[in-house]
Amino acid sequence: MSALTPQSDMPTPTTDKITQAAMETIYLCKFRVSMDGEWLCLRELDDISLTPDPEPTHEDPNYLMANERMNLMNMAKLSIKGLIESALNLGRTLDSDYAPLQQFFVVMEHCLKHGLKAKKTFLGQNKSFWGPLELVEKLVPEAAEITASVKDLPGLKTPVGRGRAWLRLALMQKKLSEYMKALINRKDLLSEFYEPNALMMEEEGAIIAGLLVGLNVIDANFCMKGEDLDSQVGVIDFSMYLKDGNSTKGSEGDGQITAILDQKNYVEELNRHLRQDMINFFFIIYATVNNLQAKVDALEKSNTKLTEEVGVIENHLLIITLQEEMERVKEESSYILESNRKVDNRQITADGHALTEARKQLKEETQLRLDVEKELEVQIGMRQEMELAMKMLEKDVCEKQDALVALRQQLDDLRALKHELSFKLQSSDMGVKQKSELNSRLEEKTNQMAATIKQLEQSEKDLVKQAKTLNSAANKLIQKHH
Repeated sequence: MSALTPQSDMPTPTTDKITQAAMETIYLCKFRVSMDGEWLCLRELDDISLTPDPEPTHEDPNYLMANERMNLMNMAKLSIKGLIESALNLGRTLDSDYAPLQQFFVVMEHCLKHGLKAKKTFLGQNKSFWGPLELVEKLVPEAAEITASVKDLPGLKTPVGRGRAWLRLALMQKKLSEYMKALINRKDLLSEFYEPNALMMEEEGAIIAGLLVGLNVIDANFCMKGEDLDSQVGVIDFSMYLKDGNSTKGSEGDGQITAILDQKNYVEELNRHLRQDMINFFFIIYATVNNLQAKVDALEKSNTKLTEEVGVIENHLLIITLQEEMERVKEESSYILESNRKVDNRQITADGHALTEARKQLKEETQLRLDVEKELEVQIGMRQEMELAMKMLEKDVCEKQDALVALRQQLDDLRALKHELSFKLQSSDMGVKQKSELNSRLEEKTNQMAATIKQLEQSEKDLVKQAKTLNSAANKLIQKHH
């Protein structure tokens, strides 16, 4: 098929309309529109002019870049709008075979490639938008998981493929808008990869990042392992964006209203589910906290009871041990007495020495039992004294704490009084200083007045001498005159 450039010398109304429409909506950075079957395709070309003039015109590069940015922004608007409307009408999770979704990624790829600086490698110059996307993990920590997943995919061999996989994972995570905003806000980092008048460095990039927020209502699921992202050709299909305005105005308006209502209902339902999930989550947290608090209280109570029981059991075991010792001594003494009673008188005479030893042993055992009883009484007394001493110590600690609080209060009062006295002392020092300065000034003035008086007295004496001299001279003149 022929290109959109007219073949005849005289432009016709049809060619004028086509040329004007191409210049307004289709012309992008170094692309031309050609016919391929029933589709309008966007193909790369280094040099092209869409005007009907036979020779291309040389325009300002800044103007061309601005025009390219505007057209890319318009294409992004059309792609995002069409994707949201078709996805809401479809009502299911999108996959990689969905045509509007494929076109959205192609448009995003062209936006990210606009104004890229060429990097020199061993194989020549290379332009890849994977470098800027790698910066996102430094700006947003949540993006580190996506970057690691992209690097771990076995089928990706080129930076372009990794960049395409990153865009798909970010859309699945519903964080594409957030990541793009974070990247666009750091112009100082992007300047390493983009020209100053690139789309990512200008206002159009921020607008596209804001438009990407609407894609958060879309659910997408991609399988990266079986998809060849390295060798795909980024060609934009315009057939889904070009419509007959006269025949589709009514249906387009109805479709827009239906899409808006569906989107509104979807967002309301999503908000309702989120609100219910949040309420359930907070209830679960509240119940868990209450259960944990109750368990902590029960454990504290049981710990206190166990401590008290351990103290009681230790005392009880000590008493039982002493009682068992006393019973053993009593049994041994009774056994010795019983054995002594059964001894025959003959045996007593024959074994007098043994009887004496037995009596001595009985006395020792009796003394031992008395000693044990005394020790038991001493232990009980010591325990009572320890309890009394503990109570007195607790009382003394409470009194000392009260005294410490009172002393701290007095210390605070003394500090306030010290501050007030220091302020008054500073004020009085300032007053004394001012008075001393005034006194020194008065003394200086007094000295000046005394010096002035001395000068006046000296001048008066001089005047008197001059008067006397004049009188004498006058007298002499009068005498001479007579």
